[in-house]
Amino acid sequence: MGEKQINATPPPWLAERPRAKNVGADSGPAAGKRSASKPEDFATGDIESPADAAEERTQKLPRRVLGSAPARPSKAALVERVAEPERRAPRSVADLTTSVLLRPPVRVPTRGWRRAVHVLSGGAVNPGESPEEVVHRELVARLNVPIRGAYKIALLSLKGGVGKTTVTVCLGATLASLRGDRVVAVDANPDRGTLGQRVATETSATVRNLLADTAIDRYSDVRSYTSQAVSRLEVVASDTDPAVSEAFSEADYRQAMAVLERFYNIILTDCGTGLLHSAMTGVLDEADSLVLVSSPAIDGARSAAATLDWLDAHGYRELTQRTVVVINAVPARTRHLNMTALLEHFTARCRAVQVLPYDQHLEEGAEIDLDRLALSTRRAFEQLAATVAEDFPEAAGRHAQQGRR
Repeated sequence: MGEKQINATPPPWLAERPRAKNVGADSGPAAGKRSASKPEDFATGDIESPADAAEERTQKLPRRVLGSAPARPSKAALVERVAEPERRAPRSVADLTTSVLLRPPVRVPTRGWRRAVHVLSGGAVNPGESPEEVVHRELVARLNVPIRGAYKIALLSLKGGVGKTTVTVCLGATLASLRGDRVVAVDANPDRGTLGQRVATETSATVRNLLADTAIDRYSDVRSYTSQAVSRLEVVASDTDPAVSEAFSEADYRQAMAVLERFYNIILTDCGTGLLHSAMTGVLDEADSLVLVSSPAIDGARSAAATLDWLDAHGYRELTQRTVVVINAVPARTRHLNMTALLEHFTARCRAVQVLPYDQHLEEGAEIDLDRLALSTRRAFEQLAATVAEDFPEAAGRHAQQGRR
């Protein structure tokens, strides 16, 4: 038998085919010569295994890919690197606030055409609050600042008939209806006051009965001596018995405050028209702020200015600076009185000035119902309450540095 001839023709899978171009390798004729593989290359080791080829390609990669010489960072990368410590700040449950996790809801309108659209559409269309509703909501938030201890407001006027008692009830009722704490008004008129007649009478007890009770330990004990209006304002009436000849004195007032400040957050005092009676000394010493009521007339304005002069002359200048002047029952038109000059005078001397419009319900002199007030009057009293509440925080109170609170 003859020798078998070995077919030197390479199998199809060893046919010439171009090899993958190495990263970073030179191009040109030399690279083309190396693209063909011959059978004898296996015997001599010229054909690379897949692992060797991968290693060779890795060694020829640009240095910045391997990370040995990092590329110059871009501007965006630098900004991200600066923000990196902030992203790595410790996280806690405090980060999961409602404002972060929930979208702010669209508030439902409470009046006007917006309310009508919302109701008629069955709630499908919500045009949101009107600008006036937004302002009112912010106003209510202002007068709801927290109070630590008892805050005492004295309402006074040198001239009678300017509506001081009316302002006392309306201011107290506004605070009581829009806040969650207890509000009480005390009639400190040394003569026969009328504060108790401006709310529905629930008891015939007066401030004298309150002072005579030496076993008051709970709020329910005090509540038996007060009348509460629909607004939640409570009133301690003065003595109306004509047979009583003893006037309400400074000692009586301080004793009443010592009882009431244990159970109430806001105490309003309806003072008499004079400044020289005994109770007024205790009222001014205990008060955190004053509300000075005046009428939109020359005699009422002069009396209010004279009250401020008296306070400055008798050592109450700090209290004058915490005073809010109220121009009460201002008609829609004041033909002869220069209201601008009047407001400028009191603004320069006091903390604030509030104008209250004339209201027919308040002119009646009967029990006061806030729901019967005109909207403009209601908003004016809310503005007054918010202005008074600006002095509520502990750091701003008149007696804060004396350690009473």
